Amino acid sequence: MMRLALFDLDNTLLAGDSDHAWGRFLAEVGAVDAESYTRANDDFYAQYLAGTLDIYEFCRFVFQPLVAHPLPRLEQWRGEFLRERIQPMIAPGAAELLAQHRAAGDTLLIITATNSFVTRPIADLLGVDNLIATEPEFRDGRYTGELAATPCFQEGKIERLRDWLRDRGEPLQAMANACFYSDSRNDIPLLEAVGEPVAVDADPALAAHARQRGWPHISLREGAEVQARRDRRAG
Repeated sequence: MMRLALFDLDNTLLAGDSDHAWGRFLAEVGAVDAESYTRANDDFYAQYLAGTLDIYEFCRFVFQPLVAHPLPRLEQWRGEFLRERIQPMIAPGAAELLAQHRAAGDTLLIITATNSFVTRPIADLLGVDNLIATEPEFRDGRYTGELAATPCFQEGKIERLRDWLRDRGEPLQAMANACFYSDSRNDIPLLEAVGEPVAVDADPALAAHARQRGWPHISLREGAEVQARRDRRAG
């Protein structure tokens, strides 16, 4: 049975949110109406942080630019976005943590609510071959604005991971033996489902939950080395 090491992306391996940053970038390059799009983008991000996001409403919003522009132009913008915004956003300890799991022979997998158009090249940049992300539908060389699968968000992450394991002929028990690193309250369902949940630079809700459950809490932002610390209040 494979040994899985699962990683959330935004605010975990990245010291920021790629989805929110992509929206701001699109506003800056003129791909969207800057004022209205930025306002909505910020509102959706606040809902995400509060744990109240309607993922279907958000997907309808965030897929709009993918529908409105031809793929070559989108890919050009994405390349600029990766260089200018994502490379500086990689958390200082991310490479070391990934390297530790590679050295242990684990199968690395990024599992993220951010759509695959944005996150596939980020996973490539981090050297992680396996990615489960929210999937925008793509037909006849263009994005349609519809979802191609269950959004990879909250309980949807569990569903998508189970599908991924089944597609590879792996037993679902692999999930119970996996470790999972995340910063977000939205990932508590999957954190509860794995054998080794780890909070990473956690938001207040997840930090409190991790203390209650006695989960380790690490930081990938405190320098080049992974700073592992179990919250003392966990006992």
